[in-house]
Amino acid sequence: MSTLVSPSTQQSRSTLHRYLLLLWHDKFATVAVIFLLLVIAAALFGPAVFGQLSNKINLLARNAPPLSFKHGWAFALGADSLGRSILLRLIVGAQNTMLLAASAVICSLLIGSLLGFIAGYRNDWMSAAILRIADVVMSFPSLLLALIVLFVLQPGLTNVILVLAITRIPIYLRTTRAEVLEIRERTFVTAARIMGASPRRLIWKHIRPTVTPTLITIATLEFAFVMLSESSLSFLGLGIQAPAFTWGAMVAQGQNYLSTAWWVAFWPGLAITLTAMSLNLFANWLRIVGDPVQRWRLESRKKSND
Repeated sequence: MSTLVSPSTQQSRSTLHRYLLLLWHDKFATVAVIFLLLVIAAALFGPAVFGQLSNKINLLARNAPPLSFKHGWAFALGADSLGRSILLRLIVGAQNTMLLAASAVICSLLIGSLLGFIAGYRNDWMSAAILRIADVVMSFPSLLLALIVLFVLQPGLTNVILVLAITRIPIYLRTTRAEVLEIRERTFVTAARIMGASPRRLIWKHIRPTVTPTLITIATLEFAFVMLSESSLSFLGLGIQAPAFTWGAMVAQGQNYLSTAWWVAFWPGLAITLTAMSLNLFANWLRIVGDPVQRWRLESRKKSND
């Protein structure tokens, strides 16, 4: 017996298939997505599979160079000063790196966009107060503000996430406010207001869907920025503390061996660089796909090439 598929399900599958074709047409974005999927898989399953092995000390393999297969396949990328496998530590460290960046981005996105909607739709003292607070936060360089706060507080996962989230809130706030100020004057919003739609419905049903693609693109770019900021904090000793570690902490641990064992800091630095590049490429693809005009041009170009 053939199963019946609802029209909404068929439409969702058709939309997903169209987006996958557009992604495949952009080879750089395709490679970026594949790499990001590998990083996500490492973050999800790495600690459960290689958690204990990544912290196993082997003094015979101390600062072993890459391709040191005499100590096992795990030392393909070399070992650190305690003889721990760099490859396994990269896989396990992906979880804390992604967890920290994702948590900071999500918190700043939710809080910043909420305040941006309020500041953009309202035009009273509350909007002015929100903007002044954002100006105060933006008046300090984000990394400097993070250094000051973490120097006062105890460095740790929660504090690092909190500090990085607070420093990035004004980005989403100002972007959302600018979008709302422009969208609320459009014809379809005015028509909905005349029809009696409440402010909450106007924001949630009419304004939010138009602002969301821009916020998602910014969040993807900010993900890479937060990763680099965490790496800088770890390099200065104010990031996640041992025994927990991130890629940035691995770079910090290898700074004393750059002249004798460059691979200790090189591989985690390369992982950070490739992840940031992949996120930027993916964000650029999302920006194109999220814009109906550019998406139509991309689909037209694809059809002409076919």
